[in-house]
Amino acid sequence: MKVLTDVTGTSLSLRTPPVRIVSLIPSITEILFALGLDQEVQGITRYCTQPPDKVKTKLRIGGEKDPDLSKVRELGPDLVIANMEENRREDVAALRSWGIPVYVTYPRTVRQGIEIVRELGALTGREARAEGLGNELEGHYREVLAETAKRSPVRVFCPIWRKPYMTINRDTYVHDMLRVTGGENVFGDRSERYPEITLDDVATRKPDVVLLPDEPYRFRRVHLGDFTPLKEIPAVRAGRIHLIDGKLISWYGPRIAAALRTLPGLFAGS
Repeated sequence: MKVLTDVTGTSLSLRTPPVRIVSLIPSITEILFALGLDQEVQGITRYCTQPPDKVKTKLRIGGEKDPDLSKVRELGPDLVIANMEENRREDVAALRSWGIPVYVTYPRTVRQGIEIVRELGALTGREARAEGLGNELEGHYREVLAETAKRSPVRVFCPIWRKPYMTINRDTYVHDMLRVTGGENVFGDRSERYPEITLDDVATRKPDVVLLPDEPYRFRRVHLGDFTPLKEIPAVRAGRIHLIDGKLISWYGPRIAAALRTLPGLFAGS
């Protein structure tokens, strides 16, 4: 019998690997398919998009914040995987009250985002595959850390919302991904995890690079105009405002490999 303890302190014991899994987190869904759990994954959220050819056949059970719990229950899952921040505590409690095992995750660093692959491998009986993927990601991680250690970090502004502008502090996965790949989050010192800021605040922090991800807010080319008047910002003067795939900075698991390949190049040369 495998016994694992999740981030809520709840111990989960499974006598056999699960055969009916519901994922309430898009990046977790991608990890499960990477581990070869194509048949076992039964239910996913409306935001689970990867891999496209595999998610299209799965039952959609709502969003992270508003799952249809009756649909989840009807699937009869022997494992539901959730996230402490993205999913509601009351939904997790309801599922557990029905006797449905729920494993709650909460990676806040890139290293933890790699380790979650191994945790899910242990939880689902895919240890060997998970260890191989985890070792591959760890190798990329160490290589990038060694390279970025050779140069000074680049000051980066990375918003996650607009109207109002919001960003991230140091207690977030996004912050750590920026750090690992050579960036210094200019709002890392704020006490709020997701501080609300103004463009005047951004100008004061003088970022060398601005990253505009397409999730959770979908930043597009038209939003570059927000920054055009702010000539005092080095990133604006140098034309170093980049529209990026938001999955690179906020998804863990196999997506980390793409992030480690892409982000250092956006910061190099500052």
